[in-house]
Amino acid sequence: MKIKKDSHGANLFELARKYKFDVKEIRDFSSNINPLGNSEKAINYLKENLNLFTTYPDPEYFDLKNSISTYTKIDEENIILGSGTTELICNYIRLINPKKALLLSPCYSEYENELKKINAQIFYYNLKEERNFKADLKEIIKIIKDEKIELFAFANPNNPTGSIFTKEEIEDLLKNESCNFLIDETYVEFTDIKRYTSLELIKKYKNFLAVRSTSKFFASPGIRLGYGISGNEEVLESFSKKLILWGVNIAAEIMGKVMFLDRDYEERVYEHISKERKYMISHLKEIKDLKVYESQGNFILVKILNGKSAKDLREYLLKEKMVIRDCASFKNLDESFFRFCLLKTEDNRNLLRGIEEFFKNKI
Repeated sequence: MKIKKDSHGANLFELARKYKFDVKEIRDFSSNINPLGNSEKAINYLKENLNLFTTYPDPEYFDLKNSISTYTKIDEENIILGSGTTELICNYIRLINPKKALLLSPCYSEYENELKKINAQIFYYNLKEERNFKADLKEIIKIIKDEKIELFAFANPNNPTGSIFTKEEIEDLLKNESCNFLIDETYVEFTDIKRYTSLELIKKYKNFLAVRSTSKFFASPGIRLGYGISGNEEVLESFSKKLILWGVNIAAEIMGKVMFLDRDYEERVYEHISKERKYMISHLKEIKDLKVYESQGNFILVKILNGKSAKDLREYLLKEKMVIRDCASFKNLDESFFRFCLLKTEDNRNLLRGIEEFFKNKI
């Protein structure tokens, strides 16, 4: 029996086989990866140092941690490395081992998957459509207290809704010291990072771990590099003991210590996403059959209002070699919702035209 694993975004190779496309021609609006690609400085540095593939990585990852420290303005001693954020999320959940945990609904599925592995009782805070999927902080704090929640895991911004907590709101949550918090900042770099990041709060609060990925903003899912930030000595010590020797590969080390310092690249990515997000939201709002939700991520959630399903739209766009995310599999959403990420300007305009044609032609 073949075991099917959860997927995040489309399997482009499977789609290419099914529709007889060249995989390079498919525009993937489902995976939320920065469309500008890797930092050229990081790629060139990698090319110049391919000979290092014959050596082991630095077991202390001194240069890599130093670059992350400069980028985040967080001391190296508070930085935890991982083979992607999934490893960090899994290890933190197992470390806290909560009997009761709280999740937003809808949200990224891996939190629930890991919590189920340890048989935690999972509570859900439903993000309500009539509130544009914005959470009510007082309601969440009440659930944490009333249900004696031991871990609240959430992404900021949230995937797939794009809704977000400010740094001040996160601090109000952290004041509930009986609860631990897992704050996934995978998408925070696409928005006003000073307003929304939780990182500097480690100086005051010990009851949370913030994690970030290089897969989305830095467009580098293949190198499998993630990092966590914590001010809790017990958490840092526990992760240090569990760290596999050379668990971060040499390509991730080589690229990472350069791309975190490439400020021109980072500003270019932020400016592109900000501009395209504003353009796409404003123009999609002109289509009367759609409701478009404000987003602080590099993706946008949309609801179809005329009875058509997101699956219908997805199939229509697939003929044009464009792939969006049908959100029917997300808790608290249904077949009328779809999500797409922002790609290059030309691709975004083609997607907009495709969506406009779908509703104009009443397909």
